Amino acid sequence: MTTNNDQYIIEKIINGDTNSYSVLVDRYKDLVYTLALRMVKNREEAEEVSQDTFIKVYKSLSKFKGDSKFSTWIYKVAYNTCLDRIKKYKKEHLSIPIDEFTERHLKTVETVLDIIEKAEKSKAIKQCLELLPSDDAFLLTLFYFEEQSLEEIAEIIGLTANNVKVKLFRSRKKLAKIMEQQLQPDIISYYTTHTN
Repeated sequence: MTTNNDQYIIEKIINGDTNSYSVLVDRYKDLVYTLALRMVKNREEAEEVSQDTFIKVYKSLSKFKGDSKFSTWIYKVAYNTCLDRIKKYKKEHLSIPIDEFTERHLKTVETVLDIIEKAEKSKAIKQCLELLPSDDAFLLTLFYFEEQSLEEIAEIIGLTANNVKVKLFRSRKKLAKIMEQQLQPDIISYYTTHTN
């Protein structure tokens, strides 16, 4: 899944080998769908956003110059497609007060999560991500699950790396707050079963 390999396939498509487009779709469809689902919060809409994204990418493939990774470019198209859809349907966002939420609480939640097995942690985080506002869920998915750098995320969402860092910190605080509320029963259960 190298950038060079993507570029080679893109050149084949531009030169008339339209069948090669299915290679790019297969390579990125799951990632695009996951990111769309984090933002639009609905499976059918996420599927439609994914389809729209791949149509837009196909139509503007000749504009991709290879200045960034193809994955970064396709995530950007997916992000903008999601934003258009959210604006169109004026989605209501869950609001989580974080003014009182301190870095200490954040560390406490992260420390407790380290106790839970890795698979459970990943599952728990994904469930909690679904409760976040779209932008926050998208940002955290890119950073933690897709392991995109601050610079790559900045390019995708059209902000500076510094602004992304600030947004990422706020998103982590919101996620930690949700996790604290959602995982409390699991944590209590863990301690009662492992300390006897």
